[in-house]
Amino acid sequence: MGSESETAVSRREFLRASAITAGVAGVAGGAAAQDDGGGTETGGGTETGGGAETGGGTETGGGTEAGDGGGGGTVTIDMTDELVFDPDETTVAPGTTVVWENVGQVGHSVTAYEDEIPGEAEFFSSGDLENEQAARQSYPQQGDVAGGESYEHTFDVEGEYGYFCVPHEAVGMVASLTVTTEQQGGDGGPSVPTVPDAAMVIALASAIALLSVSFLSYFFLKYGGDYEAE
Repeated sequence: MGSESETAVSRREFLRASAITAGVAGVAGGAAAQDDGGGTETGGGTETGGGAETGGGTETGGGTEAGDGGGGGTVTIDMTDELVFDPDETTVAPGTTVVWENVGQVGHSVTAYEDEIPGEAEFFSSGDLENEQAARQSYPQQGDVAGGESYEHTFDVEGEYGYFCVPHEAVGMVASLTVTTEQQGGDGGPSVPTVPDAAMVIALASAIALLSVSFLSYFFLKYGGDYEAE
């Protein structure tokens, strides 16, 4: 039984190897979680996570830059030569400054519907007109936002806001804005925290490793190995 005992796996050695494997898997998973939570760097001078730090000026992607939901940030909405506001439905937190930027060549306006804003809210329009009628009558002498120019307004009162472009209202250049303290997801529902892909992969690998160790431990303890002390 000498040669067999030399090649057989002892219970003590296998359990020691199993413990080491499980420990390595746990450390890998913890390191991944710490790395993902510590902040993710992206190009262009922007770092997000931990304590968000942004650089390189206002970022616009797909027409919108969303802050952390705490207000005081900036959201950009494009006005295009396709005669649309992009996006035409936007949700922001109180205190957010919305910037409408004309990214084309055709002139536009940003004009609130007086009967589609909260009662306590200030009327807004490019050109800073006092009311909807004045904005309609003064365009294009006042209120025109030419290509490459922009108009901005800060929203402090919660509620629903409807607005339009004076020269292109008839072709459907209208939009809405919601000001609320509740963070919204992409489908209008509550936002759901996302898990980074790297963390998911490492967590899955760790789970597989632990299951493998448990199965092999059971198999060797029940069926295999030389259990005699060396």
